[in-house]
Amino acid sequence: MFIQTESTPNPATLKFLPGQTVLEVGTADFPSADGASASPLAQRIFAVNGVVGVFFGTDFVTVTKGDETQWDHIKPSILGAIMEHFQSGQPVMAGDAQASSGHAEHSGEDSEIVGQIKELLDSRVRPAVAQDGGDITFHGFDRGVVYLHMQGACAGCPSSTLTLKMGIENLLRHYIPEVTEVRPVAV
Repeated sequence: MFIQTESTPNPATLKFLPGQTVLEVGTADFPSADGASASPLAQRIFAVNGVVGVFFGTDFVTVTKGDETQWDHIKPSILGAIMEHFQSGQPVMAGDAQASSGHAEHSGEDSEIVGQIKELLDSRVRPAVAQDGGDITFHGFDRGVVYLHMQGACAGCPSSTLTLKMGIENLLRHYIPEVTEVRPVAV
């Protein structure tokens, strides 16, 4: 098994490409080791000292390190953990644990606008963000403000504010006049 790595716009995050499917559908975000019990793979990666976040996409694993940790010191252990996991035959997600499809549910008078927002996010934003090892999902819409949840390489990325304001906000405002602003949320 040959695992490739790619840098991301977030210097604290590295993207690992195992050359096979990680999740069939959706994503899984583990912003801390506390929730890693839902995934044997996440548990293995969190066992590497210095890892503070793990995120799964369809064909990649994004790992976030602590500020005091150097990639040169932990990258070989992370590569080993990923390789060990896939060779073990264990599932990525344990038992009945499910990957997230992403977007929060929304009903009510704005449901048509929210549908347009989700469609633009799915067709224009999420594929581009996945290339950088992350995901951005819809969290809410209230009086013209779109609330988005940033995951993986996007969470804590120095350029995430620029991506939100200059990229996503401009895109949504262009296609959906009811959108006035985009704000990040922590979940």
